[in-house]
Amino acid sequence: MRKKAVVLLSGGIDSATILAIAQSQGYDVYTMSFRYGQRHVVELDSAKQISEKMGAKKHVVVDIDLRAFGGSALTDDIEVPKERSDQEIGTGIPITYVPARNTIFLSFALAWAETLEIDTIFIGVNALDYSGYPDCRPEYIEAYQGMANLATKAGIEGTTQLKVHTPLISMTKAQIIQKGTELGVDYGLTLSCYDPDPEGRACGTCDSCLLRIKGFEEAGVPDPTIYGT
Repeated sequence: MRKKAVVLLSGGIDSATILAIAQSQGYDVYTMSFRYGQRHVVELDSAKQISEKMGAKKHVVVDIDLRAFGGSALTDDIEVPKERSDQEIGTGIPITYVPARNTIFLSFALAWAETLEIDTIFIGVNALDYSGYPDCRPEYIEAYQGMANLATKAGIEGTTQLKVHTPLISMTKAQIIQKGTELGVDYGLTLSCYDPDPEGRACGTCDSCLLRIKGFEEAGVPDPTIYGT
């Protein structure tokens, strides 16, 4: 019997790469995305296309509305930072941090995994390029995994011990792109931008776009992104 895994899929570079990594490790993948009130919902189209092209067993989109809380440039009427330097991007917790987002996403993935009798979740957190996000750190993932095994019927009965896989956590964006390219990821389907235009074109100047551009340059891989003018 083939292994199964739930993969959190945003539609960006990192999540598309972990999907490919999970498949390369022999997992049948079940992908989960979220319509959480983010301004860049076009990423959900990317997630759907990636899931279909890469042969996910099932793709679900969960509707939650984090706009009820706001507090982030992605879910509130707050301007997305543009044209920041590498030093600025790497300093402090950016306003694009969505409070408790990964905890919320992982909890939904945990519920689906338990329902499907799956003991493995893949999430594309990265502690290098997004060092300011508290829910992308190894100690956070370790703590969440421990909590998850105390919070589920399967964990308490000892039938399943959940494992949260974070294969990208210590990789640079360039290394991630190189790995995904080796595995045949079509990065032309992905979207990283925090503030795309109405046609879905990337702005090219937000933190995520700048990290993406830098990653492709350092990886020596052509950037297939369509940027707005």
